[in-house]
Amino acid sequence: MQLKETFEKVKRASKSFALLTDAQRNDILNAVADAIINNKERILSANAEDLAKMDKSNPLYDRLMLTEKRLTDIAGDMRNVATLPSPLGHVTKQKTLPNGLRLCRVSVPFGVIGMIYEARPNVTYDVFSLCFKSGNACVLKGGKDADTSNREGVALIHEVLERFGVNPDVVTLLPATHEATGEMLNAVGYIDLCIPRGGRKLIDFVRDTARIPVIETGAGVVNTYFDKDGNLEMGQAIITNAKTRRVSVCNALDCLIIHESRLADLPALCEKMAEKKVVIYADAKAFAALDNKYLYLEHATEDSFGTEFMDYKMAIKTVNSLEEALAHIDENGSGHSEAIITMDEATARKFQAHVDAACVYWNAPTSFTDGAQFGLGAEIGISTQKLGPRGPMALEEITTYKWLIEGEGQTRP
Repeated sequence: MQLKETFEKVKRASKSFALLTDAQRNDILNAVADAIINNKERILSANAEDLAKMDKSNPLYDRLMLTEKRLTDIAGDMRNVATLPSPLGHVTKQKTLPNGLRLCRVSVPFGVIGMIYEARPNVTYDVFSLCFKSGNACVLKGGKDADTSNREGVALIHEVLERFGVNPDVVTLLPATHEATGEMLNAVGYIDLCIPRGGRKLIDFVRDTARIPVIETGAGVVNTYFDKDGNLEMGQAIITNAKTRRVSVCNALDCLIIHESRLADLPALCEKMAEKKVVIYADAKAFAALDNKYLYLEHATEDSFGTEFMDYKMAIKTVNSLEEALAHIDENGSGHSEAIITMDEATARKFQAHVDAACVYWNAPTSFTDGAQFGLGAEIGISTQKLGPRGPMALEEITTYKWLIEGEGQTRP
């Protein structure tokens, strides 16, 4: 294993790192946030090198791009994380057994968390802030598209850590190679948990290859159902925001499901999306409703449904009942985020009860599926699995626990 020495250094650093107090961690997080703002030009220059190598038409281009506004938001999220209560040392269960043994279950760090992600340099900062606050060292494996941006970000973090006398190995960036990914996924005894953040292809590869524990995140095939009792004005705003706010993120809308009794309202529902040149792949009934009324219209194919577009593209499926909408989501959703637009509470409650997803919305866009929006400070990813964390993962979700047992000489019969 070529990276064994690197993994050993991170493991050692994670042990000494646990001695930092929460106040010290907060001071360092705020110092890194300041460094991001004070070194905007340096970070943006590195990012520009990565952007120059990618075609602007690539759906990942928006994910890769950093701007002054995005850096300000990244620094703000880091400061928010610093203000949050420490997730460590919480007593989650406590009792005394009949034999007098005192049991206490307390939250602790995982130790070393490995993160694999694609063209998203903001993840470098988000993962650092959450891991650092929760006492975890982190091994980062970014994609080659963002390698210059990631290296500049980690270099900046290391400068601050060294200034505070903290071993910089607690944040380690691996080479942007497939070989490094393979070694990371086989780092048994060194990495305690791996979190892949990216498209379905990446997540499937990690799950099928890893010999270390994995939490799946990221892949989002997102549907929104406009019910027969949906409000038109509300629906237009929700659908437009869910689809066009940022098309490259996992909470973006992929398929609009519409009750056939509301097809006459479909041109109005899609009106604002034409301004963004969203290509719509409509089934036969929806196509007829939009024909000559929407410029960027295509016939849907079988592949149009169940696809995470990550682009200015959206499918439309027509149904004749709530049950048919639910069946479509069951077959095509990914368990990430789903929404219903309706003024009928009974319908909404049935939808929320039936839909099997991490986040289920009523009269709100799926664009809110985000750790910062949920008040978690930032996120390390959106878990779409059921074992362990589900939905936005932040501080609590990247801790585990241990049992502390106190006795007075008791022995087991």
